[in-house]
Amino acid sequence: MKQDSVRSASYTVDCADYIHVVEFNPFESGEEGSLIAFGGNNYVSIASCRFQEDDASVSGIEFKTLKTFNQGIRADAIAWSPDTNYDSLTPLLRFCTAASDKNLRIFTSDLQDKNEFKVFDGHTSYINDVVFCSHDGNTFASVSDDHTCRMWNIGKGQTAMFMLRSPGMSVAWHPEESSKLMVAEKTGTIRFYDLLTHQAILSLESVQVPLMSADWCLKNPFRVGAVAGNDWIIWEMPRSSYPQNNKPVHADRARLFRWSRCSENLFATTGYPGKKNTQLLIHHLKHPQPILIGSVPVGSGLSWHRSLPLCVVGGNHKLYFWFTEM
Repeated sequence: MKQDSVRSASYTVDCADYIHVVEFNPFESGEEGSLIAFGGNNYVSIASCRFQEDDASVSGIEFKTLKTFNQGIRADAIAWSPDTNYDSLTPLLRFCTAASDKNLRIFTSDLQDKNEFKVFDGHTSYINDVVFCSHDGNTFASVSDDHTCRMWNIGKGQTAMFMLRSPGMSVAWHPEESSKLMVAEKTGTIRFYDLLTHQAILSLESVQVPLMSADWCLKNPFRVGAVAGNDWIIWEMPRSSYPQNNKPVHADRARLFRWSRCSENLFATTGYPGKKNTQLLIHHLKHPQPILIGSVPVGSGLSWHRSLPLCVVGGNHKLYFWFTEM
């Protein structure tokens, strides 16, 4: 099933600005379509979207911007709270942004009169990733170039800090492993922390560096993936701390890795922006070659739909969506 030619995006949506980050809501949030957050130079917008692959009444894509929050600074990472509930009676939007001023912001909105945010400071360098606990809408974690992973509570502020040996690049919670936190470091080590004892209980090692992005597979909690150097890398826990599978895929270094949320074998990677374009590759572990190749003008951000084999990448004044068969 080799895919040699670059495939155009299945759908595109125009935006008012260059998109630095984009994130589908991974949680069930009501019946009004999937929620998506995307950040430009000064703002974060929330939209609902439906696709014909999921709803026969839709032709192509139905996209509706619900709310735009002007935070006055670039957002570099976005995490959705599991408390988000988008229905007609009691709408609640809650998400966290990591911004270029080294601060985290929790935004809360009822899509009407209540629109507020709270700032969390403490990191002393660039924040690379943020994630909410899937069982607790008050608890979130972040990793930074300041060699720390920090735990936060919306009401209490910072509650814990893990010292890292290099910049923290990715952080992840798994709904089946809520007492553990995955933290990936740039020098190629991925550690799992027990949140009761605050001790590292397992580590994985990459042969390639620098490790730029890692993700914990939703459909298989024993599977972890990452990109480092030019390669994608897969670990199967607890077989070994070293990878079971890796392959060079991006000539100009790999940038992001994301598992599909509906298959344990499907994942996407992006390369660094070249002179004009960023390469998107969609891979399936049972196929030797990428099953889809896409290209985005200076793209950034990567996220998978909650229930469809569909991913999105941000770009210059556009969102690009690719649908692939599993």
